Amino acid sequence: MTLAFPLALLLLPLPLLVRLLPPLGARGGLRVPGHVFASVGDRSAGRSGLVLAVLAWVALVVALAGPGISRQSPMLPASGRDIVLALDLSGSMAKQDFALDGQPISRLDAVKRVASRFVAARKGDRIGLVIFGERAYFAQPITFDVAAVAQAIDEAQIGISGKATAISDGLGLALRRLAQSRAPTRIVVLLSDGIDTSGQVGAVDAARLAARHGIRIHTIALGPDDLETRPKARDAVDARTLREVAEAAGGTSFRVRGMTDLARMAATLDALEPNPSDRPPLRYWQSLWIWPALLALAALLAMAGRGVWTGAGPGGRGRP
Repeated sequence: MTLAFPLALLLLPLPLLVRLLPPLGARGGLRVPGHVFASVGDRSAGRSGLVLAVLAWVALVVALAGPGISRQSPMLPASGRDIVLALDLSGSMAKQDFALDGQPISRLDAVKRVASRFVAARKGDRIGLVIFGERAYFAQPITFDVAAVAQAIDEAQIGISGKATAISDGLGLALRRLAQSRAPTRIVVLLSDGIDTSGQVGAVDAARLAARHGIRIHTIALGPDDLETRPKARDAVDARTLREVAEAAGGTSFRVRGMTDLARMAATLDALEPNPSDRPPLRYWQSLWIWPALLALAALLAMAGRGVWTGAGPGGRGRP
């Protein structure tokens, strides 16, 4: 506990000093109202009246000193960052070419494990989720409720948006929503394991448009094979296009071939876009002056009640 105005405690001996001062003349001096220190100075006052008077004065001085304590808020300040995760749900995401604890898992299950934890930890960011396959749609609008976005990722199923890979459509939908945002920092995290089949505006052209609007794009090329190293491989990812998208929009491109790469990607992305949860906790000052003030009021009311009960008046001694 600390005091906002500790020098106020110097007022504590004031009643005693007033008592020790020589009497002032009737004219031309400082007049101290008799009812303020009456119980302190009146030798006929009972011991309880003296205790109440001292208690009231000490409590008032302590309240004037402004006691308070520093507390830690569980709330995090908003980061000013809007993030849209664009998740590929094409048919190739069902392929089981990832391994976890020695057991094969699908690409989608691997992404769910990492992406849901990544999103749930980013309290203070506003995050949305775009799902795309043959079509693209918002599975979760941009929100501070990161737990709801993480749940939407966990519940995502292949086939609900078609089995093609409309990367440009998914990216375009995310960009349209972020273009309306007034957040200082706007980011798209685009994850795909295939080749763009949308046939609309090219993904790289969309990325250039994003850059003009100040939107940064990070891309994740998922899968063991890519068109650059194995152009004839089935379900190969177009890593080159995703890399060009990230470069055009000022972001970073990640190449993910397994669970280790996926975990490393999440850690690197956290470093590129600092996690609000890593900030020092928000501290604030809670003032406690009201409690000694209420104690002083109670003591004064008790003194007043005692005076009424004994019948004391402005000029009388009260009943025996």
